[in-house]
Amino acid sequence: MNDLPYSGVVSVFNSHRKQKSIHIGELHASREPTVIYTLLGSCVAVCIFDLEARVGGMNHILLPGKPIYRGFDIATSYGINAMELLINRIMGLGGDRSRLLAKVFGGAHLLPSISKENGVGEKNILCALEFLDKESIRVISQDLGGYQPRKIFFRTDTGEVLLKRVPTTIQPKLIQEEQKLLKRIEQEINRPASVVLFK
Repeated sequence: MNDLPYSGVVSVFNSHRKQKSIHIGELHASREPTVIYTLLGSCVAVCIFDLEARVGGMNHILLPGKPIYRGFDIATSYGINAMELLINRIMGLGGDRSRLLAKVFGGAHLLPSISKENGVGEKNILCALEFLDKESIRVISQDLGGYQPRKIFFRTDTGEVLLKRVPTTIQPKLIQEEQKLLKRIEQEINRPASVVLFK
């Protein structure tokens, strides 16, 4: 991982590679050399890759655990789903589970009205790390917690990550985006389920 100034570094990092931006609840994996990038607040991004096969991918986790509402259309916002789907996608592209390595980022504490221990960032961190430990996927680099948003650039073919800490002026927008999606999830969960009658 490189925690370096932006000046000139991003252009070199991204040169001659396809680029893909992912947002909350999304994931992407590729066999073609690609730079996947995302902006993180309390969310966590896990970069998983197989250096021998030169396959890798990243997810963007909003919530820990797994959804209790099966029909929700962005179930990949949840940690366990996002992890399982990313691993399966990488293996489907030729990655070998026994060779997978991980780098984990994010989980900042952005809401001072909530204690750090009860914040979603801390819970996302624990969810991701516990999952990787249980699945015996080695974490070789991490930058987690703290109070600042991060922008992450991940090279799928080499596993390299460029991290930039984002000025706190962007925090309100990030918090608003995360809260909006959390509200949508809550509405979906509380919506009455449809009834099917079997005769």
